Amino acid sequence: MSTPRSGEGTVVIDGAYIATVGGAEYPVGHLVAQDGRITRVGSGAAPEIPGARRIDGRGCLATPGLVNTHNHLYQWATQGLFTDGTLFEWLVGSYEIWHRLDAEVVAGTTTAGTAWLALSGCSTASDHHYIFPSGRGDIAAAEVEAARAVGIRLDLARGSMDRGHSQGGLPPDSVVETTDGALAGTAAAVDAHHDPAFDSMTRIAAAPCSPFSVSAELMRGAAELARDKGVRLHTHLAETLDEEEKCAAEFGCTPVEYAEKLGWLGEDVWFAHAVHLSDAAIARIADTGTGIAHCPTSNARLGAGICRTTELLAAGVPVGLGVDGPASSELTPLAGEIHQALLMARARKGPQALTARQALHMATLGGARVLGRHAELGSLEAGKLADVALWRVDGFGHDVIDDPVVALAFGPVPPLEHLLVGGRTVVERDELRTVSRQDAAEAGRAAHRRLTKEVTR
Repeated sequence: MSTPRSGEGTVVIDGAYIATVGGAEYPVGHLVAQDGRITRVGSGAAPEIPGARRIDGRGCLATPGLVNTHNHLYQWATQGLFTDGTLFEWLVGSYEIWHRLDAEVVAGTTTAGTAWLALSGCSTASDHHYIFPSGRGDIAAAEVEAARAVGIRLDLARGSMDRGHSQGGLPPDSVVETTDGALAGTAAAVDAHHDPAFDSMTRIAAAPCSPFSVSAELMRGAAELARDKGVRLHTHLAETLDEEEKCAAEFGCTPVEYAEKLGWLGEDVWFAHAVHLSDAAIARIADTGTGIAHCPTSNARLGAGICRTTELLAAGVPVGLGVDGPASSELTPLAGEIHQALLMARARKGPQALTARQALHMATLGGARVLGRHAELGSLEAGKLADVALWRVDGFGHDVIDDPVVALAFGPVPPLEHLLVGGRTVVERDELRTVSRQDAAEAGRAAHRRLTKEVTR
């Protein structure tokens, strides 16, 4: 059974501090949404609208629903492993588990992972899934259906790998596809699930995994396929120094130069991580309108480095936030990445490197721009979709910070009073209203047991 995309009727949020992002802020304001779209945002009390569902926003900060620009939901099942390895060491160990992945595991990890994201204020998530072992069921369909049940928007970056060990790549041959098979699988996912509508709950992107697991032929073919079908392009790039050294040795250029040779710069492209960028690379990314998904916790956990967000933003590059995979960023809430991005930037460049409002912008409108959905998402303004997070900032600790945006960015993640996606309630008073927290947790545990072959005691 399909889930309706937009809310029915009228919803009113009244008395909240409203941070529209990119526009005005209203210390005591209101928001009105009808049939899934915002119709009015302003200062003072909300108008009386007969039959409207009213949400008391007093003591709360209203922001746009957060936008996650890079994730690997399947990794929910393999958290806490290889904790002291480099990225390449962590990948090599993880592939020995991930090769058993199937549609049932992905349904469970998607349920748990999107539920966790929703509870951290996320209304839209891009998931980069690039492991499709042969004969393991319809993995893309399992993910789409699980995300739909939880109720957040899914941007499924249908990944692929065609360079296994035997061809000089990192992954074992058992988890890679043929080049033609990867392109056919990507085309099939787009045809089956991509919805370009304004209020779409599911978008598909073409997303070969990375230069060290994908051939040049697959990268070029994916770019051609994506542009033919009108979808976006995504991959990992410049995450570690190891990658830069491998690109120099194998291709005689930097990762960004290699991407450009393959047709992988442009307004329809975004890269995950982009930690190791020269000034010249940043300038080229900016000139082409290419986006960046900044994943501060995962980059720190793996010791990869710190993304140059200050320089990227100054150059005009679209930058969003991502939690990356739960196996390299254990239980990271998307709202917590606002805090991490703020601290990482300041650790590099000092206290003026990034403000609370810039960090919030990356988590909302910046992320929407990276995903090509800034006309629909990312700010609270009339005409946009009613994806709204309402944070309780009048509780112990937060209540002594007078600026609610500072309370969100500098302090611990506040309780989530409400999350609307298209005007529909997904979270209320820190509890899911679509699937239960208990069912989501059990789905994640079952996926972990199935993937790691554990026996229930």
